[in-house]
Parts: sequence; C-alpha cells; structure tokens
Amino acid sequence: MADIQAIKSLSTTDLLRTKSGSGIENGGVDFAQELKAALGNVNQMQVESEHAMSDIATGSVKDLHQAAIAIDKAEISMKLMLEVRNKALNAYKEITRTQM
Repeated sequence: MADIQAIKSLSTTDLLRTKSGSGIENGGVDFAQELKAALGNVNQMQVESEHAMSDIATGSVKDLHQAAIAIDKAEISMKLMLEVRNKALNAYKEITRTQM
C-alpha cells in the first residue's frame, strides 16, 4: 500500500515532468516507475491471495483469518487499480476531445 500512497502524493507538476525535464535529474519522482511498482504490489497481493485460497482448499491453512485478510486485500487492491485505470482512460478521452 505504500506504493499507492506514493502515487496519491504526486503533484501535477511531478506528473507533467518528463525524463528530459528537470524533475528526474533533480531527484523528482518518475510516474511510470511508481505506477509499475504499484502494479507489482497488486500482482504480489494477487499471488498471495491465490496461495491462501489453495491453502484453504487443501486444508493446510494455519490461520483462517489471515487467509481471509489476504484475499480481501487482493480484492480491494484490484478494485483500486481498476478505478485508477478507469480515471486515466477518462482523462485521456477528455484530453483527446479538447480542441486546440
């Protein structure tokens, strides 16, 4: 979740800077790297959820509550990722509709 918090804390000036701009060279945040890290975090939660579900199915789960929490965390993180994707697509469509 720390990766998602980092994405929330980005300002619009951080988002508009490119690699050739002053943001990256002066210690700014690369949005693409942060997004990739957040997607990796979501993927890791999905893998943990799959592992927890297989443990439940085989009966080898030691703590049912922890397995349920892992499954819920994966579900919530996936929903958040889908909402971010939807907002990004809507923003892109709005930009393409803007007349210059």
